[in-house]
Amino acid sequence: MNGLPAAYSTATSALHAGAVKSPALPKGADEAATRKAAEEFEALFLTQMLESMFKDIPTGGTFGGGPAEGVYRTFLLQEYGKAIAKSGGIGLADTVTREMMRIQEIA
Repeated sequence: MNGLPAAYSTATSALHAGAVKSPALPKGADEAATRKAAEEFEALFLTQMLESMFKDIPTGGTFGGGPAEGVYRTFLLQEYGKAIAKSGGIGLADTVTREMMRIQEIA
């Protein structure tokens, strides 16, 4: 086998065969709402990535912000993540939107 548990393969086969239905979603689901959710997901992902990048940058020193700088840095990185996602991001929102819409068509 391909290393996946047998239960996963069985469940996946049943889903594709139509034996298991996805949760019922309204037909013609709102693509704008789906896109917004995908962009929010991408923004969250980007925020986590930026936090990893900034974690080792010291906040002390002569012009450092002290302990409060860490709090405000979190807010700043959240806004950076939102801005990057809104301006096109890294393509994650496109993929998530496409997959969410595909899943909605299955139901």
